[in-house]
Amino acid sequence: MSSQTILVVDDDPQIRDVLGLALERAGFRTVMARDGVEGLQSAKAEQPSLAVLDIGLPEMDGLELCKAIRRDSDLPILFLTARDDEVDRILGLELGGDDYVTKPFSPRELVARVRAILKRAGAPETTSKDELKTLRIGVLSLVPESHVCKVKEAGVTLTSTELAILEKLMSRPSQVFSRPALVDAIWGPGMVVSDRTLDSHLRNLRSKLADAGCGDAIETLHGVGLRMGPCRGS
Repeated sequence: MSSQTILVVDDDPQIRDVLGLALERAGFRTVMARDGVEGLQSAKAEQPSLAVLDIGLPEMDGLELCKAIRRDSDLPILFLTARDDEVDRILGLELGGDDYVTKPFSPRELVARVRAILKRAGAPETTSKDELKTLRIGVLSLVPESHVCKVKEAGVTLTSTELAILEKLMSRPSQVFSRPALVDAIWGPGMVVSDRTLDSHLRNLRSKLADAGCGDAIETLHGVGLRMGPCRGS
């Protein structure tokens, strides 16, 4: 059984009940909140492993709640949204969402996405600091297990999904990954992920690396896929 805690913030009691039952059946402990203010209090008090946030929350909406959480935490966040066209906002650079599910949703799909995010965000407890692997290409370095990304000596804050994409590309720098292959590697085989979701994560990742002085980190081979660039820095 998992000891991980999932915070669910939704003002609809039926959705809270459905998600609570599905997550607890999957072995998670759940904490429920009815609005954004209560959700922020629970995030600080409970220190959950992941938060599921509805966008249309009273008091403080899901986007504002995400911003508030992100001020002092890299807690993985899965959004619930009634509109698929909000994906660019909810996965936006200043928000840092990891994934989203559109209502109405399948509880099974939501649990699968929660597990995928936690797998990407997790670090092996038995790995010592000296044993952590460091990936290096040019001025870019990444220590996946400790969630540390640097351009030269400047730290770059990444979401768990952005980190997973970068780790996959850096682990095989000469390989060109097709978009379907990259989706399977990050989200898992059989998981349906829209092109817009992948594009949003890639855009955010590129922007963060470029702001840190590494604008050549990810190359697109049109019609083929993606691979690591030379990371020469600026």
